[in-house]
This record gives sequence, C-alpha cells and structure tokens, in this order.
Amino acid sequence: MATKTSAMASIDAKRLIRLSKSCLTTAEKQAVMGVLDREYLGMGEEVQKFEQSLSQFFGRPAVCVINGTAALHLSVQACDVGSGDEVLLPSLTYLASFQAISATGARPIACDIDSETLVLDWRDAERRMTPRTKAIMPVHYCGGVGDIDGIYSFAKRKGIRVIEDAAHAFGSYHGGKKIGGFGDIACFSFDGIKNITSGEGGCVVTEDSKILDNIQDARLLGVEKDTEKRFSGQRSWEFDVTKQGWRYHMSNIMAAIGLEQLNRFPEIAVRRQNLARHYDELLHNHSRIRTLCLDYHSVVPHIYTVRIKELSNRKELQSQLLDHGIQTGVHYQPNHVLQYYYDINALPFPITDAVYPELLTLPLHPDLSEQDVEIICIKLKELIV
Repeated sequence: MATKTSAMASIDAKRLIRLSKSCLTTAEKQAVMGVLDREYLGMGEEVQKFEQSLSQFFGRPAVCVINGTAALHLSVQACDVGSGDEVLLPSLTYLASFQAISATGARPIACDIDSETLVLDWRDAERRMTPRTKAIMPVHYCGGVGDIDGIYSFAKRKGIRVIEDAAHAFGSYHGGKKIGGFGDIACFSFDGIKNITSGEGGCVVTEDSKILDNIQDARLLGVEKDTEKRFSGQRSWEFDVTKQGWRYHMSNIMAAIGLEQLNRFPEIAVRRQNLARHYDELLHNHSRIRTLCLDYHSVVPHIYTVRIKELSNRKELQSQLLDHGIQTGVHYQPNHVLQYYYDINALPFPITDAVYPELLTLPLHPDLSEQDVEIICIKLKELIV
C-alpha cells in the first residue's frame, strides 16, 4: 500500500497544470474521420455548414477563413485601408493584430489602454488620430470589451470603421447583445486554445454585404464568386480577378471540428465562467494580487490574467510556479517596444508601461478542475510574499 501511495505521489508531482490546451471529445474526432472518409478535404460542404451555424449563432452573416489573423487582415483590406493609411489599436495585444494591419501596407498606430479594463482607451486614440486614420481596432482583452459604446461613438463622430479583434470574446455579451451580433465588423479566432476551436481558423461577422463579398473572394486568391463553386464541390476554371487575394480559406477538416465545438459551446462557456469566478473568489482579497473587473455572467473568458503589485521578477515567479507543475503566461508584450513598430515620435504609453510588468496569466481551459484552481491560488499566494 505504501509503495502504491508513493508511486501515485510521484505521478502527481510530475503532473503539469497547463496554461491552455485544446479540449476535444470523440465527437470532434469522429467528425474529422467523416471528412477523411469522404476524401474532400478542402473548402466545401462542411465549411458552408459551419458558416451557416455561425451566422445563426451571431444572428448575422459570418465568413470563415484560415485563422484569426487572416480575418483581421481581410477585414482591414476590405475597408479599402492600404498604403499611407493608419489604423488605431491598443499596444497591449498580440502581434497578430499589428501584423494584420501592416500586411495591407497601412500603419498600425499603437494606443494606450484603460487602467481598469486594459482595453483600448478611445480618448488616447483620439489624441493619436491624423487625417490618415481610416479605422480603429479595439481588442477585447480576456473577453471584456471595455467602453465599446464609447469607441463606437468616437468612430461615428470621426467617420472611421470599427474592426473588432474579438479573438478573446467568442460567446461574450455586452448590454444583452452577443459580441459579433452588433456593430460594424467583428473578427474571431478558432485556433487550438480559443473558446471554441477548429484546430486553426477564424471568421468575420458583419452585416455589410460589400465587406462580406470582398472577403469571400479575397480568401480564395481573389477569384470572383469561387465560394459558390467550392460549396458545391466544384472549382472555377475560367474566372476574373480584380483585387489582391490570399489563400486564406478554411478546410472541411477544420470546419468539422468547429461544428462539434459550436454544439458543445454552452457547456464550454459555463465551464470557463465558473473557473474564472472561482479564481476571483480565491484571489480577490489578496493585498498584492488584483483581479480584472469582469462580469463572468456576460463574459466568456479566453484567458485569466491577474495584476501583481511590485512584481520585480516575473520570470523568477513563473519559474517557481513551473517547478510546482503550474504553467503560466504573459499577455502581452506591448507592440510599441518592438523594433518593427517602434515610433520615436509617438506619444507616451503611461498605462500600458505601468500595467505590463504586473501581468501574469494563470491556467484556464475546460479540462481544468476547481481543485487545480485551488492548488494554483495556494501556491501563488505562498510565492507572493
């Protein structure tokens, strides 16, 4: 008996609580096998079904693409943003948001964030606006949208497009409305660790028919009306191309996974929300650990990030947590410090620069248990003296 207990303790000691992971069932695997058995792996019937299901989910049309970055890139391009133009967005976001803009030839203009929500501060964005500004790209950090109403009011006054980077916010609500179900353009990611996954993948949601038509063609190398052929299992052999396109279409394999994940989303959403609430309950009264002010009845969090006051050596803390089998992350390194996007003449970023050193992302995914959350919080509190 003692030997068995010792062996179990050894296994537990080696167990890694992962920061994030894909959470799949036999349903997704069987769906992929169905596509493989039919031997039509490219863009076809499954992609069409996934788009239809997403359109029903959002209550407005959705177009699927290869990933979330492609969704952003094609949306910016479809808004006729290009060389010489500028797009406002928060510096505190993943590099993909910036790359999607610069891929069109436009210039991403890094902006500061709100100190409470860590979402784009539209007042700071207004200070950085120029006659070349064509769009604003709010990023829904951790699933929260911040002052999205203020952002839309600002954009309307200035006559610019709003392209929401909603990669973190699939299933979240604002004012009783689903993110993606209102506004101008919303872009989502379905990569392996997002709220739902299709392995890779993403989508653009909008009621602007011109944007939709543009993206449908642009994802297929600019071949006009090729989407209709692909959905019927055919190809366009004679066609015209009038604009730059990209090979950004989704495959049937990816869509098959996405369809099953979408079916499971109600349980996935509740699981993520419950885990985030449990974190909040265990960490809210700590003197140095500050949780984000998010309502997990309306927000479905992609990640769970905390702020730690006077965190002098984050790498050391992460290393200590990893020694105890707890994987952590940092979301995100500000883009205004990157050589490619650094602008010596830019206005300062006081909030972003103050917040970034405090950030630490803790494990969050549907396969995480409440006990895992308790272990993480206990160990984090022990190390934050």
